[in-house]
Amino acid sequence: MIAASARALLAGVVDYAGLFPPAALAMEAAAAEYARWRRSGEAWMLGRFVLPAPRLAELARMGPLPEPGRAGPWRLSALLGPDVRGDSALVGSFNREHAGRAVVDTVELKAGRGEEAEEAFDGLPAGLVAFVEVPLDGDLEAALAVLGRRGARAKVRTGGVVPEAIPSSSRLAAFLVSCAAARLAFKATAGLHHALRADRPLTYEPGAARAVMHGFVNVLVAAALAWGGAPAGDVEAVLDGDEGDAFAFEPDGARWRDRWIPTATLAAGRSEFALSFGSCSFAEPVADLEALGVLSTERALAHPRSRV
Repeated sequence: MIAASARALLAGVVDYAGLFPPAALAMEAAAAEYARWRRSGEAWMLGRFVLPAPRLAELARMGPLPEPGRAGPWRLSALLGPDVRGDSALVGSFNREHAGRAVVDTVELKAGRGEEAEEAFDGLPAGLVAFVEVPLDGDLEAALAVLGRRGARAKVRTGGVVPEAIPSSSRLAAFLVSCAAARLAFKATAGLHHALRADRPLTYEPGAARAVMHGFVNVLVAAALAWGGAPAGDVEAVLDGDEGDAFAFEPDGARWRDRWIPTATLAAGRSEFALSFGSCSFAEPVADLEALGVLSTERALAHPRSRV
């Protein structure tokens, strides 16, 4: 039995990005993995399949796309490169050719600055949600204002395969608070394979470099607090939390230390603010949540609260 607050926080949250490092799977393997998880009991946590727009044709050739009317179409998020108009044309063509089997309903890009950004926005496909990666070391408020004016959403990079790709908790907290103040939705990408903040290897290679990585439970709970108006210091403290006992999921809400977040607030924050995070693994988030009792029936029955 999964607490309602955990379902509110985690439903559809993981955009599967198995094509990207550190997993870097081949298309056939990544598509098969996504299809497998769509049939699993944890499918309720699964979001979109993420791929570069130029690889859409490859997915159509190699991916186990469902037949129209069966199991629902795959939902895809396509990454657009510097040729925004050309990649957007690929998205449009794919959607027309594979209607009922798969649909690209979101795109992701880096828009640059000034005229370059305006030109990128002008070339986006009509009717699709656009996530634009925002650098955390620039004028954040100005960048978010442009996204809001153009009807786009923000994307934040929360990790990578080298230590310097991981933003500090203070910068990530500032991003969350600024997005919440602007009422601008976002998604996160990279480095969120695990539930809690911890020191971990950055790749799957033997002897890989290690660093303290952000946890997706930390980020999602911190986002919920930011959405509710919490100050940056409180948001940063949640991001820095590495003790599982500090988090608890109950039917009517979630708790972090002495802060209580009702289930309805978690659900609203997810649907309106912290929309998803991209991960090259779906198995690792599931395994972490199982190990910590959030997805484990036995643990949930043994303890009044499901703790992280």
